Amino acid sequence: MGSHRRLASTSSGFDRGASAALCVLSATAAALGAVPATAAPHDDTRAEVDRLYEEAEKATEAYNKADERADALKKQVGTAQDRIARQQDRINSMRETLGSLAGAQYRSGGLDPSLALLFSDDPDDYLDKAAALDRITAHQAGELKDLQSAMRELAQERAEAAGQLAELEKSRKAVASHKKTVEKKLAQARRLLNSLPSEERAAYDRASRSGRDEMPDLGGALPPNARAAAAVAAARAAVGKPYVWGATGPSGFDCSGLMVWSYRHAGVSLPRTSQGQRYAGRQVPLSQAQPGDLVTYRGDASHVGMYVGNGQVIHAPYPGAPVRYDPVGMMPGATVTRV
Repeated sequence: MGSHRRLASTSSGFDRGASAALCVLSATAAALGAVPATAAPHDDTRAEVDRLYEEAEKATEAYNKADERADALKKQVGTAQDRIARQQDRINSMRETLGSLAGAQYRSGGLDPSLALLFSDDPDDYLDKAAALDRITAHQAGELKDLQSAMRELAQERAEAAGQLAELEKSRKAVASHKKTVEKKLAQARRLLNSLPSEERAAYDRASRSGRDEMPDLGGALPPNARAAAAVAAARAAVGKPYVWGATGPSGFDCSGLMVWSYRHAGVSLPRTSQGQRYAGRQVPLSQAQPGDLVTYRGDASHVGMYVGNGQVIHAPYPGAPVRYDPVGMMPGATVTRV
């Protein structure tokens, strides 16, 4: 956004909260190219468009984070449901064993009152009755205690699963909310751009596309290892692909989605959001940046690109601007992370 960043759909409950904001350059005209003097009357409009893009990018990252959290919760819920099913099978088997014992006693002369208690709705109540326990064998008491323990574990797991499901629903709502925020910001930006005279709109478009689609002189810089080389190669292959908020390729990307996709080709799983990517490795000074390093921008790390050498990064800027090369200093607050 301001600008680059992307936004996605997911609920903030996922803590998933949001990671692909619209990768928009924060000061598009200033950072990527001067706007002709004839556009001066509309400077405020262009600045407002840049601001909206930046806000949409931040909302996109919040969306990505929420979506990521939602995915994690889905896996947790699935695992919990599997455990519950296995525990229920175990309890059913234990009940069958105890039922067989009760049937045998009934056929041999009547059901012992203590065994009748085994099938009450509250085994704890049965175990609390010391007098009743005295009337069953040690083996029977052990069977019942096992049943009691299994039922307690099942109740606890069901309660935990219910909590996870509630959190999942909350996260889904958060994702939807972040998505609406992004869509609203983008729609406002489009309306403002469309309100500009055709000459001014063309000037803004030229400024916003001042990055390079062709490979610049990278000064012979080489990635430090095979992993970084694979990530850089993937990022270069994505140059020219459109910015699509919330997307991780292969046909479109938001800023953090491009990094996820590129490093996936190197066998590395990165966090979904630019904020998470800032801490996905070791921080190094900008002066020591090497090809493959991640470069996050602004104090809130709401935009990210990949350093490719000779002061250049590849990134997905914002809607309407494809994946491209830009100077590493295009935005303020650059922080370099070596994965």
